[in-house]
Amino acid sequence: MQNLHLQHPEDSILTGDLEVLDWFTESAHVSVKIDGCPAIVWGTDPATGTFFVGTKAVFNKKKIRIAHNHEEIDQHYQGEVADILHACFDCLPRTSYIYQGDFIGFGGDDTYAPQAVTYVFPEVVTQSIIVAPHTMYEANYDLRDSWALPLVKKLESTSDVYFLQPDAWQDDDDFTTIVNFARQMSMTCEYKFLSKSKAREVEKVINTFVKIGAELDPEALAVAADCDVNLMRFWKLVKVIKEDRLSLCATSGGPLAYLGKKFIAAEGYVLSNEYGSYKLVKREVFSHYNMNHGRFACAS
Repeated sequence: MQNLHLQHPEDSILTGDLEVLDWFTESAHVSVKIDGCPAIVWGTDPATGTFFVGTKAVFNKKKIRIAHNHEEIDQHYQGEVADILHACFDCLPRTSYIYQGDFIGFGGDDTYAPQAVTYVFPEVVTQSIIVAPHTMYEANYDLRDSWALPLVKKLESTSDVYFLQPDAWQDDDDFTTIVNFARQMSMTCEYKFLSKSKAREVEKVINTFVKIGAELDPEALAVAADCDVNLMRFWKLVKVIKEDRLSLCATSGGPLAYLGKKFIAAEGYVLSNEYGSYKLVKREVFSHYNMNHGRFACAS
């Protein structure tokens, strides 16, 4: 799996890539999607053999922002993000691996709201920082050639770092019938799938609908995005299948979570199997809230 931003399953079909339909029918590793920010990447740089920290900018092809010491943090980052990375550089345990996680906050409290979701821990966190790890990477020679893998093991918290990784699972169900129907429906879009650049434009339109709270109606989306209505109907069906699978997910062992004053089980989940990793989130609820309230404008 390449180092790519996690997609909503329904967005992945816009270009005609139907691998997600196979993904729906297979069992998967389940993890809780934690609503932290910014994303932190750390570990051993394969190009230098030394420890580094950074944001997802460490994977940039040109303007590379990998920090191997405090001086390089100040060269590449500013403001609150730089302050967070300085703390991460001091506190994260040295490892031969490469990890990515979301920053939740500095220790000393029991309540944290790094983005839209507020987390309430059962007691005050005594560690210096809280990080929610979710991905590991492998690379041959350089971070630019790295590829992502789901983090299936739990990292052990230390006296300096609280690693937040709640337990998660999914109840069994058979999606074969609805997925076969989706395959048939996809045939109506055979010559209507989009180029990658056009798909990105359509995703922006979809996200605009989400942000302003407009109904994700296939006909309205097709007009606004200037694309085929059958494609958007197929997109909507895949979204429904996603939400059915999301309803089977559950979690325990983490802090209490709230969206505003409403208790929630989780923002969402990430499911990974041989066909890829996708995020399962109710866009009209969590993505809408995150787009309008996120501190660091993190992608939702």
